[in-house]
Amino acid sequence: MAAAADGLGSTTIDTTQLNMSVTDPTAWATAMNNLGMVPVGLAGQQLVTDSICVPGFDPSLSMMTGITPINPMIPGMGLVPPPPPTDVPVVKEIIHCKSCTLFPPNPNLPPPSTRERPPGCKTVFVGGLPENATEEIIQEVFEQCGDITAIRKSKKNFCHIRFAEEFMVDKAIYLSGYRMRLGSSTDKKDSGRLHVDFAQARDDFYEWECKQRMLAREERHRRKMEEDRLRPPSPPAIMHYSEHEATLLAEKLKDDSKFSEAITVLLTWIERGEVNRRSANQFYSMVQSANSHVRRLMNEKATHEQEMEQAKESFKNALTGILTQSLTAQAYALKEENDSLRWQLDAYRNEVELLKQEKGQLFRTEESLTKDQQLKFLQQTMQGMQQQLLSIQEELNNKKSELEQAKEEQTHTQARLKVLQEQLKSAKELAEINGHDESQANEINVLTVALVNQEREKNSEKRSQGLKSEKEALLIGIISTFLHVHPFGANIEYLWSYMQQLDSRISANEIEMLLMRLPRMFKQEFTGVGATLEKRWKFCAFEGIKTT
Repeated sequence: MAAAADGLGSTTIDTTQLNMSVTDPTAWATAMNNLGMVPVGLAGQQLVTDSICVPGFDPSLSMMTGITPINPMIPGMGLVPPPPPTDVPVVKEIIHCKSCTLFPPNPNLPPPSTRERPPGCKTVFVGGLPENATEEIIQEVFEQCGDITAIRKSKKNFCHIRFAEEFMVDKAIYLSGYRMRLGSSTDKKDSGRLHVDFAQARDDFYEWECKQRMLAREERHRRKMEEDRLRPPSPPAIMHYSEHEATLLAEKLKDDSKFSEAITVLLTWIERGEVNRRSANQFYSMVQSANSHVRRLMNEKATHEQEMEQAKESFKNALTGILTQSLTAQAYALKEENDSLRWQLDAYRNEVELLKQEKGQLFRTEESLTKDQQLKFLQQTMQGMQQQLLSIQEELNNKKSELEQAKEEQTHTQARLKVLQEQLKSAKELAEINGHDESQANEINVLTVALVNQEREKNSEKRSQGLKSEKEALLIGIISTFLHVHPFGANIEYLWSYMQQLDSRISANEIEMLLMRLPRMFKQEFTGVGATLEKRWKFCAFEGIKTT
């Protein structure tokens, strides 16, 4: 063991204890987090998220080196690439080398345990080597992980391997759990299960500390440069008071270009306490000149403000005039454009109408022809109905004239009746006087009664045939037209519902009485059997004309 220590004194063999001269135990955990690895044996999440960490940098290094904490957000300082995601299962395969073969472990077994990774670790501990393994075979196997700087082999089947970079250690840890077999031998001395773990080496820790110090120096330099860049420039030095400087300052106070610089110097002298009995007159004169200069500047400012207001007002007026002119011009142009667009729209509309007419004339379908035929047929039926209505009106006028004649005849018969009654009275008186027989008197009474009955029958027939008013004539014309359109007849309810649209005060009973009073124009028929028996009215005036 002592001889092995002479070969590589910077490494230790103990894989369970970690001896470091660090007062804060969380320093190593923070360093592991910066390297993107969760420390073994610490519960919870990472102390610092990977998105704000610089790999290989420890901000709490000040606890052991006395360096001020710095911001690790410096680009281009990545030391170790991020490890592969732990959620994805890794499938290990057989690795063939020239002198040996590596067989993967059982995937169902838990992964081999490792210790906490020391900061800046470049050295790994490899245990479980075959007894017959040589340094050449070890170098052949682990050369695949990266450049090897040193190999320290022990007699007790383990060794320490130091790589050139930190990320190569992760590749070597991947081989932990593999079974190594030399050649095709089955001897126990030619096989062994590898156990690869992190090793603590003083050289690794020293290089890591040097790198952290370099990063800290760069950060301090960068901060200093940033502060120097952002620091405001120092004001110019102000000379001390003297009579010569006071005369020069009085001249500067009168100059407009040097007034601000001169007033600053004057205020500095007053703050320094340069005013005394000897210099009071000079300071008073300088204050008076500064006051007069300030008053003149205030007056100039007031005049400039007035001029600015006047300029603003004139600019506003000019702008409003320009805007009104432009708006009127735009309105006129828009109006003309609107008129032209309207004319174009009318022209397009006329063209569309003409095209529609031409298309309708050229491509008229059978449906349009049938509609035209139906329209013509309806027009013919309307004309026939109008003619019928005119004929009915003529008949109505004839009936009215007949009614007037009947009234005249009635008055004439009434007059004749009165004359006959008077004659009868006179005849009775003569019969009584002359003593005629009673048989003659009875015959005269019978004749008079017969005449009266004949007159009554004629009057009743004329009353039944005549119309009472113009409203009944209008109703007869409408009903005749309606029933003529319905050649199979219509019941009284259907007819009454149609007449209700024209006159809401008419009743079904009035319509039925009117139809019954004109048997030559309207007739009643029964259709159906039993429960489906229905009374329908039909228009039969034309049949009566044909029979006559």
